[in-house]
Amino acid sequence: MRIGFIGLGKMGLEMAARATKAGHDLIGYDIVQKASEKAKERKIKTVATLEELLATLEKPRTIWLQVPPGKRTNDIIGLLEKLVDVGDTIIDGGNSDFRDSLKTAKILQEKQINFMDVGVSGGVAGARNGCGLLVGGTTEQYNQMIPFFEALAAPGGYSYCGGVGAGHFAKTIHNGVEYALMQAYAEGYEMLAASEIDIDIISVLSAYQNGCSIRSHILEKMIEALKPDSKLTGVEGFVADSGMGRWTVEEAMRLKVPTPTISAALQARFRSQQKDSPAMQCLAALRGTIGGHPVKYKRGN
Repeated sequence: MRIGFIGLGKMGLEMAARATKAGHDLIGYDIVQKASEKAKERKIKTVATLEELLATLEKPRTIWLQVPPGKRTNDIIGLLEKLVDVGDTIIDGGNSDFRDSLKTAKILQEKQINFMDVGVSGGVAGARNGCGLLVGGTTEQYNQMIPFFEALAAPGGYSYCGGVGAGHFAKTIHNGVEYALMQAYAEGYEMLAASEIDIDIISVLSAYQNGCSIRSHILEKMIEALKPDSKLTGVEGFVADSGMGRWTVEEAMRLKVPTPTISAALQARFRSQQKDSPAMQCLAALRGTIGGHPVKYKRGN
C-alpha cells in the first residue's frame, strides 16, 4: 500500500526501512535534512515538503506520524489538518498522551478526517526487527491497515485495542508496568552487588534469564547493559522519566485504582534526578534536633 510517513529519526527510519523492504510504497518526510539523507541511503523514497508528500499520495490518503510526542506531534497534526481532505487518515505512531489523542480525534472527526493512534513498543531494535503495535481506531480502519501492521510488527505483535485513544492508553499502561519491572530488576541487581559473598552477577542473571521464572526481555537488555562492566563504573544514577509513568499514575488516581508498585517506581526516578534530596537533608537535620544525632555537613559549610 502507498503511505506517507512523517518522521525518519531512529525509530521512524527503521520502521520505514522495514515497511519498504516488505514491498510497501512508502514516501518519507522529515524536517531534518540529514534524516532524509539517511533514509535515501536505505532506499526509502523521500520528499522535501509536506505539500509534496500529500501530492504523491492517492486519495483517500494515509499519513503515518512517527515523531516525538507533545508539541512536535500536535504542531504537525495542526498543519496536516489544513492540508488533507475529507476521508484522509492520520495515524499517530508516537508515544502521545492518550488524552491528547482523544482531543485530536474529536477535532479531526468534526472535519471528517480519520484518526488512529498506535502505541509502538520495542525500541530501535524492535523497529528494526519487528515491534509491538497497540492500535486504536475503528475496526474498519484497523482492517484496512493490517498489511502495513504486519510489515512493521513482530509475528503476532500487533493488536486492535479498541476505539480511538485505546492504542496510546494501552502503551501508557505498558510503560507504567515497565517502570515497575525495571525498578524491581535494578533493586535485585543492587542486592547481588552489595553482598559480601563472591557472586558472579552476569552468571546469576544469565541463569535467571535462561531458565528461571523471572526471565524477560527487560532482563535480557539488563544483562546486555551490564556485560561490559557489571560494576557500571562511570555510569551516573540519573534516570529520566518519559512522561508515560506519570500519565499512568495520574489516570490511576482518577480511576481510583491502587498502583503502589508503579507509583513507587516513578518516585524512585524522581529521586534519581535530584543531586541531593531536600527531604533527606531535612530528615538529617531533624534527627539532630530531636535526638541529638550527628549531622554530616558538606565541605565548606
